[in-house]
Amino acid sequence: MQRELSGILDHVEQIQALDLDDVPPTTHVVHIENVVREDEVRPCLDRDTALREAPATREGGFLVPRMD
Repeated sequence: MQRELSGILDHVEQIQALDLDDVPPTTHVVHIENVVREDEVRPCLDRDTALREAPATREGGFLVPRMD
């Protein structure tokens, strides 16, 4: 583990030695466009339809087993 950490720290030193003053900050390495569709209001399922196939319900909602 000491050898692995040493290797990581060596890489960090190499990165810190780079002149990155003229490099703009980026969030992605390639330019991407937002491909998400616009939000639009559409009808949703009524409660009875949504719960019809549920294995168990309680008080108008899905009943989920307790996770301990």
